[in-house]
Formats: sequence, structure tokens, C-alpha cells
Amino acid sequence: MAEVHIIGQLLKAVEFEEPHLYCKWSLQSGNTWRLVQGEVQGQTHVSSHRLQNSSDFAQPIDIHLSTASLQGWPRLLVEVYAVNVLQQCWPVGYGFAHLPARPGPHRLEINTWRIAPSTWWQCVKEKFGGGSPALHKSDLLYSGVERYKLQTRSSGKIIVELNLIFRRFEEYGVEFK
Repeated sequence: MAEVHIIGQLLKAVEFEEPHLYCKWSLQSGNTWRLVQGEVQGQTHVSSHRLQNSSDFAQPIDIHLSTASLQGWPRLLVEVYAVNVLQQCWPVGYGFAHLPARPGPHRLEINTWRIAPSTWWQCVKEKFGGGSPALHKSDLLYSGVERYKLQTRSSGKIIVELNLIFRRFEEYGVEFK
């Protein structure tokens, strides 16, 4: 079977309005992909930025996958949450990116979006740290089937640094030039 080694880190969050952030991440792939070693989901610590507009995470990612088909190429899903002084959490960004299809070092900037408030009360609640609406189904992140119904706005970016190592892809007719 062909193999993919994913080694890197969820580096930081930039351009978010909220100062105290953490990020939940997961790697999703098709039915022909198998986890050999590592964790396909995780969560960072809470990071605060006071002077600059970024929150540093440096969350390591180390995953080894195998596959017999290129269908269902892996994608990295991120959900960014804010935390206030009362330890209340609410989502401030959702996003995803497909893993690059070339071996080597890569820097991904995952643009995120949030659900826009639909009422005056939700606007006030969001402005003063009471939270914002959340997704109930995470498949809305990457499937456009029902996402078009949502009113959204852009929020910030998640920076990810990855090194990809591909093994035995030549046996399946995949060449990298």
C-alpha cells in the first residue's frame, strides 16, 4: 500500500479579534485510507495575544497513513474557539484545507469563517463576549450541500507547517516531477 507521513505543527492563529484562543483539529480522509500510527485529531492549549494579532500554538502533528487509492485525499479541519475570563467558550472560526499532493515542506494558511449573527441580540451577545452561533454538524465545514444556506463572515487564519513524505506511490502509477 502507498503511505503518507505527515509531520509538522499547527503553528498559530492570526487576524482574529478575540485575544484568548484554542484550536481543535482533525484529519479526515476517504474509506480507503487507514491510520497506521499517530492521532488524527487533537486540541491546542489556550493561547493569548496582548500586543500582537496572533496566538501561538506550536501543536505537533505526526500522522502515518496508508492507502490503496487516491480517492478521499486527506483534509485538515480546524475549529477555533475563544475563551473569556469566566472560562466560557464559543466558536470564532471554522475552516479546512486539503493536504498538498506533493511531498516536501509546505506552509498552509487555512482561512476561517464564522456564522454571522442573525438577530440584534446575537450581535450584542457576540460583541460583549457571550459567544456566537455554532455548527451542530461538522460535515458542513467541507460539504457545500447545506453550507450555502448559512450567513457567514470571514474571521482569521490558521497557519500550519507540514512536511509530507510519500512512500510506494510509484507502485500505483503516481509520479512526482
